[in-house]
Amino acid sequence: MSGTTITQSATVSLSRAARELELRRGEFDLALHLGCVRSVPDEGGGGRRVTRAEIDRVRAETGFPDVLRERVKAVGTTEGAALLGVTNTRFTRLARLGLVVPVKVYLNRYRAVVWLYLAEELRQFAADQQNAPLMSGRTPEALRDQLDDGLDLRPRNWRGRHMGFLLRQTEDPWARAAVVASLLDPVQVAEIVTDPHERAHLNRLRPAPVSQAAPDSPGAHIVQRITTADDPDEISWLRADLGQSVLEAREDRPAPRPAADAARVPAQVPAPDAAQVPAPAFAPVPSAGPPTGAPSSTDRTSPPRAAHTMQGRPAAADFPITRREAARSRRLLTWLRGRGPDDATYSARNSPSCTTETSSRPSRS
Repeated sequence: MSGTTITQSATVSLSRAARELELRRGEFDLALHLGCVRSVPDEGGGGRRVTRAEIDRVRAETGFPDVLRERVKAVGTTEGAALLGVTNTRFTRLARLGLVVPVKVYLNRYRAVVWLYLAEELRQFAADQQNAPLMSGRTPEALRDQLDDGLDLRPRNWRGRHMGFLLRQTEDPWARAAVVASLLDPVQVAEIVTDPHERAHLNRLRPAPVSQAAPDSPGAHIVQRITTADDPDEISWLRADLGQSVLEAREDRPAPRPAADAARVPAQVPAPDAAQVPAPAFAPVPSAGPPTGAPSSTDRTSPPRAAHTMQGRPAAADFPITRREAARSRRLLTWLRGRGPDDATYSARNSPSCTTETSSRPSRS
């Protein structure tokens, strides 16, 4: 029996693990993030799985499954305020100040942002006597001033916590760099990771979105704003972290790049046979340089513009020509032979509409 078969038989999918641990899928995802249940990568590339030994370990814990459910229980503002014994308004202020950190976020049917908090952490916060002044009486003036200025640390604190969840699930350097890049604006990522192949690799390893909203929908734009860093200090920290993560990933292995495509190399046009090619309407003159393009249909009956006829491809020793002049000469030969170029890539590269570098565009007559 192969090693892969043994691994597959010793592990189960995440959905089956959730059923065997008597957890809803949202609760099970939190259990994975919090480390209550450990998962392993699927050797077949199918995501993550849970070993049979890990399921047996969790089920053998005292108080299963109630204790496990209580550890991953997430509550909203109303239930969280009840656990702290404060009003909803005060609880929201505590969350905006970063004193309680959300563990999950989603959009409801009205596209309103809903923050969820771990009930266990809220109970610990309420039990700490140092937090008693914050839950009763007047809020300190310094904190009130921050709230009046619009301070809201919920998105930033959630991003930091979510990044920690994702980093704990992978040891691959490029995947870890992709986690950091997913919290930055693409413009910020492009400034740090200048290689397009590395950016494409980071995009392929980008974590799954936290929302199932359709791309470019209003809900997707709201989630994008939440998951993208906007605080200058946070952006500066993430940029430094991304640069260091990419350096470590490069030391581990380079990002994959597409193989060299031979079709991208322009095909060499063979010299035409003098017996098969009729006398052209005009031919390039070495002193004046080759023509800029093929003549129009009215020029085909005009007398030759020079005494030379193109009996073959001139040698480089006869007169030096630039690469641009050589390309124009090859296009002229193609026109004389009465057929389009064989290399479509070459044709597109030399077409003015297919290049973004204006300095390399051929001149037009």
